[in-house]
Amino acid sequence: MPLWTCEQCGAQFPDSVAPPAACPICEDERQYVNWKGQQWLSRDALAERHKIVWRDDLGIPGIALDPGFAIGQRALLIPEPDGCVMWDCVPLATSEAVDHVRSLGGLKAIAVSHPHYYGAVADWSEAFGGVPIYLHGDDRQWVTRPHAAIVPWAGDSRQISDDIVLIRTGGHFAGGTILHWRAGAQRRGALLTGDVAMVAMDRRSLSFMYSFPNYIPLNAKSVQGVARAVAPLAFDRIYGAWWGKNIEAGAKAAFDASVRRYLAAIAD
Repeated sequence: MPLWTCEQCGAQFPDSVAPPAACPICEDERQYVNWKGQQWLSRDALAERHKIVWRDDLGIPGIALDPGFAIGQRALLIPEPDGCVMWDCVPLATSEAVDHVRSLGGLKAIAVSHPHYYGAVADWSEAFGGVPIYLHGDDRQWVTRPHAAIVPWAGDSRQISDDIVLIRTGGHFAGGTILHWRAGAQRRGALLTGDVAMVAMDRRSLSFMYSFPNYIPLNAKSVQGVARAVAPLAFDRIYGAWWGKNIEAGAKAAFDASVRRYLAAIAD
């Protein structure tokens, strides 16, 4: 039986003869249902229409679908001596892409910022022997393809290695997560934020939203919570969710200034 992928958000669902009746991620007010109605692709059909491409993104290897699909995020592969940590995920795992990741040292873990980027996490885990998939437990209701490799971690942080820690910020989702890479940016420190903190088009600032496509701003309390979670971290660079949407240097000051600007903009 085929595995089904939602065309609008890229979430993968369990195998079944017919596709699901609906995608709960897209029916949530933070996302939206395709204007043509709910649309599905089998995993094989998705692989026929799209390939995975890879390239460097400001010093980190990345992968993404080509042509772009669903939300269009790219995944980043943080290299460590015992394998890469995949940050966020894409909706497809092809044999060519798996071979490419093996050439980089393979995967030792997968971590995802929030449900919009779960993609094909189960396929990627299985391709590397069932490596752990770290998804914050506060978002467990949004898992569309349950899998034994999923680690529904709890609390405010989860250490993956000496240099990599996951931080729960909340905000966009209750379990919204960022990744702090202490060794990133030539050991000045880097944050990988997905769109929990969205790198703006000027690539000098960030913004915060409850729903980006439906233009629902995040409230002050939630933004302050994100800021408190980030405050103790040392970093000079931020990687956003799409190719090139990064703040190359001075990111700590840019983050703090962006929080102040946002709170001032939504104040009474």
